[in-house]
Amino acid sequence: MTEITRETKETKISCIVDRDGSGVYDIDTGVGFFDHMLEALSKHSGINIDLKCKGDLHIDDHHTVEDCGIVLGEALKKEIFPILNIERYGNATVVMDEASVSCDLDVSNRPYLVYEVDVFGKVGNFDTELAEEFFRAFVFNAGLTVHIVSNRGTNKHHILEATFKSFAVALRRALAINKDIGIPSTKGVL
Repeated sequence: MTEITRETKETKISCIVDRDGSGVYDIDTGVGFFDHMLEALSKHSGINIDLKCKGDLHIDDHHTVEDCGIVLGEALKKEIFPILNIERYGNATVVMDEASVSCDLDVSNRPYLVYEVDVFGKVGNFDTELAEEFFRAFVFNAGLTVHIVSNRGTNKHHILEATFKSFAVALRRALAINKDIGIPSTKGVL
């Protein structure tokens, strides 16, 4: 279990992450749709997340969403590195009605994000462009290589929810224990 706090002029965040959990969550960022997405991330990854954020929502949701990604990524990195006895690679395609989103993931310690999810506008009060900001912050702070690609869909809520869920399932699969593999790299280190 890893606990991190982060305080800036824009946000005040406390976070507890347990990668060996069962997908139990207690999340309050003040951004309703984002909370819903993080709850899905926790549930479908099997990672317990306790996250509280007080942000400058009177400006907009950007700092809250991005800073939560930073903190969650930092906490997960502390939970998984050094890498030993995990599958390392994971992928998933999640469908929600007409929407289908795929995620391919490598616990590489080489951060990189490909995000091809063309969703514009808002879901409720949530600016859809903030989903990419969250994933970029999370991936770069966690040391993951992640490719998220929308295959199809028209409903923005469905597309974004499938995005978070496909990431969660791919992450769960990548972190699955494999005691026979040792360090999953021909280099001997990640």
